[in-house]
Amino acid sequence: MCRVVVLAVFAAFACGLPLSASGGVHLNHRPIIGVLAQEKLEDDPHAQGSSYIAASYVKYLESAGARVVPIRINDTEEEYTKLFYAINGLLLPGGDVDLQKSQFSRVSKIFYELAIKANDAADYFPIWGTCQGFQQLTVLTSNKNLLTSTNTKAVALPLVFSQGSQNSRLFKSFPKDLFLALSEENITSNFHSWSLSVQNYTRNAKLKRFYKVLSTNTDGKKEFISTMEAYRYPFYAVQWHPEKSPFEWIDKPGMIHSVSAVRASFYTASFFVSEAMKNQHRFPTPQEEEKALIYNHLPVFNGRDAIFIQNYYFD
Repeated sequence: MCRVVVLAVFAAFACGLPLSASGGVHLNHRPIIGVLAQEKLEDDPHAQGSSYIAASYVKYLESAGARVVPIRINDTEEEYTKLFYAINGLLLPGGDVDLQKSQFSRVSKIFYELAIKANDAADYFPIWGTCQGFQQLTVLTSNKNLLTSTNTKAVALPLVFSQGSQNSRLFKSFPKDLFLALSEENITSNFHSWSLSVQNYTRNAKLKRFYKVLSTNTDGKKEFISTMEAYRYPFYAVQWHPEKSPFEWIDKPGMIHSVSAVRASFYTASFFVSEAMKNQHRFPTPQEEEKALIYNHLPVFNGRDAIFIQNYYFD
């Protein structure tokens, strides 16, 4: 029995997790995750500010038991640092901005570097990147844009899992039937024109050392990475869109609302929220927490044929 306790303590220490007084790992059951806003789309007729967050990302996290704080793109580095130590994880959403010159990329870099330092100091802080967020993480890690054009603008695909992916941190808690469905059914929604090719990943030492490839896909000509997780850090990235199946309704190829697709959405969200529960950051006061939450903002309905059915807008 003593040996089991010692091993549990060692595992918690190795993962940077605080211990409760009873000797077990203490989880934060009130996680708050920051979602980064980005510059508004040029052709958005509903825009009510200079930046936005698609509501589907907020619902995605809330469906798994997290609350959300919007991260605006026009604050100072000092303000971002303060916010970093108040939230329990970061989601970088999909979209369409410059990955090296935009405000989205500037703020992503600040939080990415803070997360690296925090995790190195045993302060467990997870990051999730979806589509553009996936791409942004590759740029931040490699310090260059290694993306290549692919014909993947509106298509649903099965994942081609890499060896050992079922035992990865991300997928090991997935039910076996869902893991099988992801590998056999066209249920991962792809809405991107740029991808990280397997060739470019393999040729870049920084990316290869940092990220483990969990799945790939192909557009028929180029093989690209569709899911990955960092080796040493709780960083996760998907080139596909798990949040779309339950929460976006535009009638386009690639939009899948099957039971398996919705389950995949929930299990990815649940996994990331469970990672955020390992972080113990807090707002200084309940009043500051309440002021920061997304509940202070109202989503705008963009119409049933909009790319994002609802958006939050920010000045």
